[in-house]
Amino acid sequence: MADPKGLSPEESLALLKRGAEEIIPEEELLEKLREGRPLVVKLGADPTRPDLHLGHAVVLRKMRQFQELGHKVILIIGDFTGMIGDPSGRSKTRPPLTLEETRENAKTYVEQAGKILRQEPYLFELRYNSEWLEKLTFKEVVRLTSLMTVAQMLEREDFKRRYEEGVPISLHEFLYPFAQAYDSVAIRADVEMGGTDQRFNLLVGREVQRAYGQTPQVAFLMPLLVGLDGREKMSKSLDNYIGVAEPPEVMFKKLMRVPDALLEGYFRLLTDLEEGEIQTLLKAGPVPAHRVLARLLTAAYALPTIPARIDRVFYESLGYAWEALGKDKEAGPEAVRQAEARYDQVAKGGIPEDLPEVVIPPSELKEGRIWVARLFTLAGLTPSNAEARRLIGNRGLRIDGELVEDPGLEVELSRPLVLQRGKDRFVRVRLED
Repeated sequence: MADPKGLSPEESLALLKRGAEEIIPEEELLEKLREGRPLVVKLGADPTRPDLHLGHAVVLRKMRQFQELGHKVILIIGDFTGMIGDPSGRSKTRPPLTLEETRENAKTYVEQAGKILRQEPYLFELRYNSEWLEKLTFKEVVRLTSLMTVAQMLEREDFKRRYEEGVPISLHEFLYPFAQAYDSVAIRADVEMGGTDQRFNLLVGREVQRAYGQTPQVAFLMPLLVGLDGREKMSKSLDNYIGVAEPPEVMFKKLMRVPDALLEGYFRLLTDLEEGEIQTLLKAGPVPAHRVLARLLTAAYALPTIPARIDRVFYESLGYAWEALGKDKEAGPEAVRQAEARYDQVAKGGIPEDLPEVVIPPSELKEGRIWVARLFTLAGLTPSNAEARRLIGNRGLRIDGELVEDPGLEVELSRPLVLQRGKDRFVRVRLED
């Protein structure tokens, strides 16, 4: 039976496989697609932080692809499991959150996920796992935990490493995979999505569903997007992230900073360009490739909802010529054009015109002057006076384009000044009237 796009189950599978790291087992997904019904596609999320980044978008875009094929996505907010803390990839026990904290974070999380996922009721449903996990009896928890042995739990890479290194593992962390698995039972999931670091949890879900007499879900694993540092997976805590809701000028700037070695992976995981098109861009060199990537994603995420396909057709619909390979800087949407112009201006050592402004209260001044380290801290460019002094020693701070070399400098604020940290962080400061 063909899906709503007119594709056969085999063609749908081929489309869904693109960019996937592993589908366990692939033949079962094909069998489910052949049933000709909307599948229930699950993603569990513990919103430990409210903001989503492009690493999250890798999985969410694949879920959007399922939606475009007529399947229903269920986003499960782990307000209950957030109190346990997902141990995946953790070298130590994660501090638990309260129900109130996870629900507060979830508001922003769901709003930003809505930039990627379609919201029609037949394609999307939002659930909180406290709905069913709070109601579990101790008898039911015992039944769940009897489905696996301690030896099986210690096969999990992060548990195994911590055990061998003598790093404590709290017993409640063993409960996390069972709680996540029970989510799949509660909604009768056909497919569960996750990054490769979720492999263990998703496979536990299959076993628990089987124990409850359900057809096991397919584990659909997507690669982890490497962050801007070029080493670790994208994470806000590592400050190597690109947020899905960041202003166009910030997103464009960060995408232009993607390490050259990661460009191919970013194109594959975050766009729908064909393989030949990606290779053409890479052969043209890192600068044009960066510009096309930055334009595509900045324009897409500036929209209320990203397009179903971020591809050459979308790029050309923005007014860019594909054959120009990023050289047509006067084309494109206004917001992207301004972001690109701002990036180029800063790259040439210029100071942008549209700067955030910070007002300094007179009480901070002594005889009309303020200590330079304190000024940068009040402006929000440094977290502390000590960090400002350190950056001055490393030649990292400027005032009106001039390098600050004296950490003891007293600055007069008789007129507005432009403070600069590094190459691309600017703030205009003025004295309160």
